[in-house]
Amino acid sequence: MTSPSHEDLARRLRDAYSRGTVPPLRDGLGPADADGAYAVQTINTRFWEAQGRRIVGRKAGLTAKAVQAQLGVDQPDFGVLFDDMAVADGGTLDPARAIQPKVEAEIAFVLGKDLPDPQTTPEMVADAVATVHAAIEIVDSRIADWKITFADTVADNGSSAFFVLSKEGKSLPALDIFTCGMVMEINGVIVSLGAGAAALGHPLNAAAWLAQTLARRGESLKAGDILLAGALGPMVALNSGDHVRAIVGGLGEASFTYTKA
Repeated sequence: MTSPSHEDLARRLRDAYSRGTVPPLRDGLGPADADGAYAVQTINTRFWEAQGRRIVGRKAGLTAKAVQAQLGVDQPDFGVLFDDMAVADGGTLDPARAIQPKVEAEIAFVLGKDLPDPQTTPEMVADAVATVHAAIEIVDSRIADWKITFADTVADNGSSAFFVLSKEGKSLPALDIFTCGMVMEINGVIVSLGAGAAALGHPLNAAAWLAQTLARRGESLKAGDILLAGALGPMVALNSGDHVRAIVGGLGEASFTYTKA
């Protein structure tokens, strides 16, 4: 039997958004096939751009060592953020737009300068950051039952779906985003705890890795881009009607409700 092409796998994932989840992509991608998986992701990125979606940034994923260990990988990954993935702070997300969503609290950066250097350092990222925000990422998987390998999640745009940024951004020099604590609540109950250091040892490390990786692929982070630096604590399943609030020390909070407006 002939293995499906990268184009076939990309189409399979696109169709899943409207038709429901698909089995893991084992027939076309080995569990650790990063090159093949990013090729599939890129095909869909270009497809969606042609449909009028606009790239507004990137997300780093698998930045926590515990999550890497769970999946048997030794590297983070990234996905693309599109303009229509943004959910207003304090707003709503219609459950009809998701399949099997989970939420995680993060730190987000908005850049004030380009980061085109494949040798980008955390210090260079710090110099480029315009504002820092408390954030919530709503992750989702088009792979049935979240039975993902590294290749599955990369091909599936880093299992991305939506994101929320706190309305007010803070200035980075005034913040401690290394030891800052994170609390995420659902319906007023604490469901996840963490700290800034969970994101590759420091959120600026995660952002530098992302800048380096994109530059080596012939892309770059631009002024105005949003960077999600990775989960600060465990992700939690989302159910219709849930109100989610993430509080990050020094940054404030972000929230949304998973319900039809």
